[in-house]
Amino acid sequence: MKISFLEKLNSTPLIFDGAMGTLLYEKGIFLNACYDELNLSRPDLIKSIHQEYIGAGADVILTNTFGANRIKLEKFGLSDKVKEINHAGVRIAKEAAAESEVYILASVGSNLHSGEILTSENIDAIKESYREQISALVESGIDGIIFETFLDIEELILAAEIAKEFDIPVIGSMTLTKEMETPKGLSITVAMEKLNECAFFDALGLNCSIGPHAMLSAVEKVIDKITKPLIVQPNAGHPQKMDGRMIYLSTPEYFTSYCKNYISLGVMGVGGCCGTNPEHIKEMSRTIKALTGVKKHVEINKIELENADIKVTPTEEKSNFAKKLFNNEKVVSIEITPPRSIDMTPMLEKVQQCKDFGVDAINIPDGPRASARISPMVAALMIEQKIGIEVILHYCCRDRNLIGMQSDLLGGFAAGIKNYLVITGDPPKLGNYPQATAVFDVDAVGLTKVIHNLNRGEDIAGNPINPPTSILIGVGANPCAVNIEKEIQHFYNKIDAGAEYVMTQPVFDADTLLRFIDTTSKYKKTIPVVAGIWPLVSLKNALFLKNEVPGVEIPDSIIERMSKAQTKEDGVKIGIEIAHEIKEKIDSSVQGYQISAPFGRVDLALQVIRN
Repeated sequence: MKISFLEKLNSTPLIFDGAMGTLLYEKGIFLNACYDELNLSRPDLIKSIHQEYIGAGADVILTNTFGANRIKLEKFGLSDKVKEINHAGVRIAKEAAAESEVYILASVGSNLHSGEILTSENIDAIKESYREQISALVESGIDGIIFETFLDIEELILAAEIAKEFDIPVIGSMTLTKEMETPKGLSITVAMEKLNECAFFDALGLNCSIGPHAMLSAVEKVIDKITKPLIVQPNAGHPQKMDGRMIYLSTPEYFTSYCKNYISLGVMGVGGCCGTNPEHIKEMSRTIKALTGVKKHVEINKIELENADIKVTPTEEKSNFAKKLFNNEKVVSIEITPPRSIDMTPMLEKVQQCKDFGVDAINIPDGPRASARISPMVAALMIEQKIGIEVILHYCCRDRNLIGMQSDLLGGFAAGIKNYLVITGDPPKLGNYPQATAVFDVDAVGLTKVIHNLNRGEDIAGNPINPPTSILIGVGANPCAVNIEKEIQHFYNKIDAGAEYVMTQPVFDADTLLRFIDTTSKYKKTIPVVAGIWPLVSLKNALFLKNEVPGVEIPDSIIERMSKAQTKEDGVKIGIEIAHEIKEKIDSSVQGYQISAPFGRVDLALQVIRN
């Protein structure tokens, strides 16, 4: 049975549909037509648009009733068809969603004409207009009402008060200017705080007028000021006139990159307004539904009490890497990515270089950026067996279900792999196989609990594992996350789940890492920090990491320094200098380093180790 809309909205982020008017215009409907009347004259057209959005992955569709009130319909001579048009709008949406679990919200717009304000002369007529439309919508059976693109906060509150007479979920969405104000000049922060205090609203929204980038600024301003769920529907950028048409140029990829940030900040609903189309929603839906914070994970219970019959290995005895890490000696690992080909020789030669240099361990990524390479576990085993240096095997939750993950962990440990770095993993959309299915039965917190339990002699079904594993559990952290409070809480959850050390994303801002360490050192338990260091090789390399790699943040000052390189050699030299400076600044606060070998260049990683 489908749960109620509000229950769903409060539990997991939802994907809303995109623009209706944009698609109708693209399909040949003139701008001076009454788009709401199309529910009567062109129902198949409206239905097809709803179906496109549902097919694109929308969880919520809005009825084509934005202007279907008596006041707005009057100029088209249709004021006597309010009930008919609204009934048809809901019926069409229901028909389109008949085979799905999609929620249907009635879209209701302002009753005020452009430039008009509420007065004692017009308020009664506006109240009756809202009551007439809302009554027709509720009669038809909807999951809620969204009052959207409102300019005047007082009119929005008036509309919501009337809607609450019908005992229906209500969302109030304001539009805003690039100055972060309502069109009537009220600060958007003040406006949202006022709406948040109003009992007539179950959720709040921001939509229209501005594009994804400006909307991010608005979200950052208001998200901590409200307690109700927030829904965000930006335009697809700013329109430009081409051949007589207004065209929005934001690509689905660009649009989606910002929607991910909205979700990271705590937004519970994302969709599109003017200029967006099913391609924007498809891209957004695929990406956001793969995010660990959106997908519902299998609940794993952590073993709190040790079984006296099970011998649990102390953390510092789990591996050579663990012994050094927990003996207050600096550890150094170098990240080497498994090859795409079946020839392992070049990789093993690089590993041998690292061993000869005195590196403590080799990091083996697991499908970085959702790529397919030689199995990281096979690569790890070959390294340990042929070269004789310990590995830290990254293990992500994306590609395997809980049964497969547990089998890998048991088998890998039996074969000699003792150090793991538990990560959630990049969604398939980021790689070369965007149509691949992401599993994500658990995230990094859940998988940490699984390994913690295996180390104490119990599998995911509660079956005994004796002797138990003794895997050293590492986890990742991003000190430069967009929502640092959320990242820190996620980090604490990993510690509580059983994490024994943390390895950070590549650090390009030493002060940010130091603040992260200072903040987290106050938690009830602390774990050793191994800092990620990436020696940049060029401006292009820096820009790619900054713009394309999730979790990597590079300050503009670093970009500016890299831009001064005149040759390839200059770029490498500056990159090494930056890495040395960061390493020196954080050295007294971390227990070791994980150094990346950009483009497989182990020599650059080794240069970073040299003092």
